[in-house]
Amino acid sequence: MSDKIARLGIERDNDLMYYIKNGDVWAVPRKQKGQPKGKPTKVAATGLEMDYSKYIYYLDGDGDVARKERALGGKAKKAKAPKVPKADKPRRAAAPVSNGKKKSEAQIAREVDECIAKVKGEGGAGAVSGARKRRDR
Repeated sequence: MSDKIARLGIERDNDLMYYIKNGDVWAVPRKQKGQPKGKPTKVAATGLEMDYSKYIYYLDGDGDVARKERALGGKAKKAKAPKVPKADKPRRAAAPVSNGKKKSEAQIAREVDECIAKVKGEGGAGAVSGARKRRDR
């Protein structure tokens, strides 16, 4: 339940949003589409001592400053049921090599040389393939 702290009787306007800051009542125009953010104005100075750690302060429907005790900690959560491990799915076989043919060492070497040449920006087989040929001998 909330308690009234100060009876001010402020007439509320639907175009304004009211809040309590440092014990005073402030109002700021509600943000409208296509309009810039409005400037806050002090509506009433109450000079209240506020305990933000224990209470939430607000302007109630009657235009009075009210406070409500904070819900610290929230609700206790329900205990979760332990997870049941899923059954292992059978593994699929590796994808077959194209055309069912195995690549030769020379074909693999050429493809590697082409990839390296593209990375180095040589545009084709160059010094790398020559080094590989020398090593293969």
